[in-house]
Amino acid sequence: MTMEQWPEGPAADPVAARGRYVSDMRASRRALREVVRADLPAAHFGLGIVLVASVVAGLFASPIAGALVAGSFTALFLVALVVMLLRGIRGLDAGCRAYLFSFGWANWV
Repeated sequence: MTMEQWPEGPAADPVAARGRYVSDMRASRRALREVVRADLPAAHFGLGIVLVASVVAGLFASPIAGALVAGSFTALFLVALVVMLLRGIRGLDAGCRAYLFSFGWANWV
């Protein structure tokens, strides 16, 4: 039988240490969710960037290139919407979450 190495020493309480670990992990994950959270104005900005990029690609490269840019983000939105519906999220909430997933990346532009 091996002795577990605890930072508090050999007389540490494993249950209390596990509780501290779980609490710290929850706090860390909560902070990460706050950092990566997208909001609606950022998603609108992302949609605007995609529209401008598709128009620019359509004008300077070819209309097919512009359609590919717009079509790829449309496909991403539709896949995200299907995933939300499969998860049981319905109505406008499903559409809003798919929209935030597809275009919320503009929060970091």
